[in-house]
Amino acid sequence: MRRILVLLMLLPMHAWVFAQQHDGLSQQVEIRRTAYGVPHIRGANLEAVTFGLAWCELEDYGERVVRPLIAARGELAKVDGYEAIDSDFINQLAYRRTLATYMRLDEDTRSMLSGFAKGVNAYLRRYPERLPRYQGWVFSGADVAATSNFVATSYSGRSFVDRLKRQKEIRDSLALTEAGSNAWALTPSRSKSGHAMLVRNPHLSWNAGYYEAHLTVEGKLNFYGDFRIGGLFGIIGGFNERLGWATTNNHPDLEEVYALEADAQRPDHYVLDGIAYPLERRILSVEFRHGHASGIERREMLFTPYGPVIHREEGNIYVWKQAGDGEFRRGQQFVHMMLARNLEEWKTAMRMQAITASNYTYADADGNIFYVWNATTPVLAHPSGGDTAAVSVTHAADIWSRVVPFDSLPQLLNPPGGYLHNENDPFHFTNLQAVMRPEDYPANFPRPRLRQRSQHSLQLIANEQQFSLEEVVALKHSMRMLLAEQLLDDLLEALRAAKPSREVRRAMRLLQQWDQTVEAESRGGLLFGQWYARYADLMQGRELYAVPWSFEHPMSTPDGLSDEQKAVAAFEQALQELKEQYGGWDLAWGAVHRLRHGELDLPISGGPGGLGCFRVLWFRETEDGKRAVRGGDGWQLAVEFSDPPRAYSILAYGQSNDPNSPHHTDQVGLFARNEMKRVAFTEEEIAASLIRAYRPGE
Repeated sequence: MRRILVLLMLLPMHAWVFAQQHDGLSQQVEIRRTAYGVPHIRGANLEAVTFGLAWCELEDYGERVVRPLIAARGELAKVDGYEAIDSDFINQLAYRRTLATYMRLDEDTRSMLSGFAKGVNAYLRRYPERLPRYQGWVFSGADVAATSNFVATSYSGRSFVDRLKRQKEIRDSLALTEAGSNAWALTPSRSKSGHAMLVRNPHLSWNAGYYEAHLTVEGKLNFYGDFRIGGLFGIIGGFNERLGWATTNNHPDLEEVYALEADAQRPDHYVLDGIAYPLERRILSVEFRHGHASGIERREMLFTPYGPVIHREEGNIYVWKQAGDGEFRRGQQFVHMMLARNLEEWKTAMRMQAITASNYTYADADGNIFYVWNATTPVLAHPSGGDTAAVSVTHAADIWSRVVPFDSLPQLLNPPGGYLHNENDPFHFTNLQAVMRPEDYPANFPRPRLRQRSQHSLQLIANEQQFSLEEVVALKHSMRMLLAEQLLDDLLEALRAAKPSREVRRAMRLLQQWDQTVEAESRGGLLFGQWYARYADLMQGRELYAVPWSFEHPMSTPDGLSDEQKAVAAFEQALQELKEQYGGWDLAWGAVHRLRHGELDLPISGGPGGLGCFRVLWFRETEDGKRAVRGGDGWQLAVEFSDPPRAYSILAYGQSNDPNSPHHTDQVGLFARNEMKRVAFTEEEIAASLIRAYRPGE
């Protein structure tokens, strides 16, 4: 006892107070930081382990953990002022739904949500000087749950229209910068070790908030993967001892706009089945800061049982009905997926259909691989209104009320050839030996498509080769530009026929000698990519290829140039642009494309998915004219389900966004060299790579 008192006298007073207030959970969790700062969090229970996760996220990302919790309550305008008021009105409704449903979540889910909130509260009290702006804020498990809940509002309808506009702009520019991901699964027959393998390769902006961590509760949970900063259950992918999964975006049609007839006799009523029903009014109030003062603004929103009113015009009331509106079990589904021990348990979790979208690619220690085009797609009583049309209805039965069951969604289990892949194209060619035909699915499911990034992927794994885990990692770093393999010969032929100038002939020789990759030291890719962008611009949305892509010939189409004159004009334009911008058109890819993070400025390999690159990177123009990485490959994982699992990962932009942290830039060099770090998963591996072990607050 005397020794304890002496130790307490040596502690700063605030640390002693913290220990008294939080001894329960802080003493039930241990954080082990291994190489590159990855936290392995071991807790006595689920509440303790997520307490530790919140603590680690705050150590590495500070206020980026706190702000989503404030936003989820609809109170961000108290911090940021009036500019946040629109999002607060939206989030208030979702927060009301969260409070009404929180106790309907199961105990495991509530324990994890509560633990995360308590970890945030404890950190803010322990280190008031680090985040002084957020002192006094106290969060609950419901606040954490609200970060992943959604309620449709009239604002959602407007954002839907805006999103459709952006999608059209992307289509018109040929999606050179695609938001998406890559995923592979290989059966034991395709593995040199005889174990199934999985690759997770998401593509998002480098500020998207992936957080790599390992959570362990003995006998209950042992999950390694990615979590979203500031919310416990974002787009999580990873693995436990028995199974793992990867997600890729699939953009399903989840909503319909319905035009209801307004009642001519009663204001704010609509007619269905000959009966007039009143619109529901909801009055919301948002407090906002302006300088040293504050204000309150009130707004009215209109609803029907089918969804929010988004517009009223010419006797019609337009209602937006979205799948997932009011769904509160997203986090619970993720918990059950993380705790699953085999395919059937994992599929049972997926059958909740609380997660409304994304392709899921799965592998496990039993040797199974599985794919599902996951979507809570409505069962429609009529043809879809599509992107621009509302569907007029006079009977309630015409409004969709159920979704396609999970077991009826497009899916494959252990297909011929022993592989599965997805690169954000629809499900039809997930395996070339088990094609899913469009006529077997509803009309509001996506039409077939197989773009160059998907074709590139299939060229890599749709074969009979066996791979080691290390060979899969190397394969994933393919730097080929598939579009060049498809169009370069046609371009050169068109240029020869156009009686090229001396400069054009020199540029043609460069492309003839080019290895058709986006390796940092490769010369030719810069010119070809610039030409393709200009060619697409000149074509103004018209078909680019002499032979467009077809379902019957998915891997040999598209082919050829549809307008050789435009192709030649675009080439001359590309030469001039590159000379003006960079002083020449024969520069190495990495001379222009840079990885700039912290104080590092490195040449980088990789390019846009729209060029048929598998190592996807997106770039932004910088003040000096170079192109710096802004997104694409960021967090990657490759795992083999041996006993125990073996895995490699990389988080390109580091475990921390603090420029003073040693883990802000320590993975950049690996990423630039196309390498991944070995994952420490077992206790022996963690001990061998240990940097520091501590409890929260120490």
